[in-house]
Amino acid sequence: MIVFFELPYYILVFSGILRYIMRRREETPYRPNHFPRVSCIVTCYSEGRDIQLTIRSVAHQLYQGHIQIIVVLDGASVNKSTYHAAYEMIPEVGSLPDRELLILPKWQRGGRVSSLNAGMSLADGDVIMSLDGDSSFDNNMVANSVRHFADERVVALSGGLRVRNWRDSPVAALQGLEYMLSIVGARTGLSEFNTVNIISGAFGVFSRSFLELLYGWDSGTAEDLDITMRLKNYFGRHKGLRILFDPEVMGHTDSPDTLRGFFKQRLRWDGDLFYLYFRKHWLGFTPRLIGWPNFIVTVLSGLFFQIVTPMLLLLYTFFLLLTAPLWTIMLVMGLVYCFYFVIGVLFYFLTLFFLSERPEEDKWFLPLLPIMPIFMLASRVWSAFAVLWEIIGKAHMDSTMAPQWVLRKGKF
Repeated sequence: MIVFFELPYYILVFSGILRYIMRRREETPYRPNHFPRVSCIVTCYSEGRDIQLTIRSVAHQLYQGHIQIIVVLDGASVNKSTYHAAYEMIPEVGSLPDRELLILPKWQRGGRVSSLNAGMSLADGDVIMSLDGDSSFDNNMVANSVRHFADERVVALSGGLRVRNWRDSPVAALQGLEYMLSIVGARTGLSEFNTVNIISGAFGVFSRSFLELLYGWDSGTAEDLDITMRLKNYFGRHKGLRILFDPEVMGHTDSPDTLRGFFKQRLRWDGDLFYLYFRKHWLGFTPRLIGWPNFIVTVLSGLFFQIVTPMLLLLYTFFLLLTAPLWTIMLVMGLVYCFYFVIGVLFYFLTLFFLSERPEEDKWFLPLLPIMPIFMLASRVWSAFAVLWEIIGKAHMDSTMAPQWVLRKGKF
């Protein structure tokens, strides 16, 4: 019965996707007439020559306006290969019209938040993007992002992400399918109700005026969920403000290609959810601040779906193993499998046929659908361990996103 408590969330997302499909069919084709200056803050650490792929994918955008690329290198004193690789790109970018490349080395490591804020201090664009140095982007990414900011009510856009190394291993391929369903599919549905749950750290787009209102990014881990929550704190008082997701705005990133790497990454991600929701933003969980739609969806998708349900699943699984006969355990596990399988198949084909901009590539995920429920269940149980680790050990104080001396200065 526990997993069926997630059903309202899936129904909400499914309804949003259908609403998006119908709305897009009635829209007239977009004719660009809005070309604001764009600043792309690319945070990097030890990417080496791969940083050149990221810079090149931003510099060669099909966008008629000015693009300022600010590469912020954290810990430049120990990452000189990345620094030199970025520096080599200055002549190439400089030869392109309306393109500008700035290299900002931070010789002492201060973490991702300090890199973003350092980049923001140099940014002169009306639209500011936060991009990961190990990501690359479709050449229409900027044009498709910026068009939404012609509407002054749009304060941010969550960019779509694909796993570009999905062919490397089965683990990476499963994450490729997961990104397709949980980012492209789910956020498209949530965006229709103005309830996008997170602006990805690897690819976020912001209105400059709102970033300045917030004084940039705040210290600590999970800066992407943190700034999403801080933006939503204005939604209750200013009803028209919006955070969007557009499946036609796409970036590509690398995911862990081993189970160990995957679980290590999720230990941080899922533990940070508890840190953000319960330690830092607990007082912000009121309809007065974030509005009723976001309050309901945050309780459903954030608190219940991502924190409470994994804990209940973990406890119930232990209870079954200790008390129930084998046939009961197999029956319950079979029902859980069927539930996630049906949900996965439904969202896969909906996303493949109506949202995917690369259906030929995404069809290769089809054989993974029978494995996906097991992968999802394992991820959910692991989330429970991550939450427990955060509760007991305050894992957010030992993050790879920033050195400990920086994290200790945080207020939470």
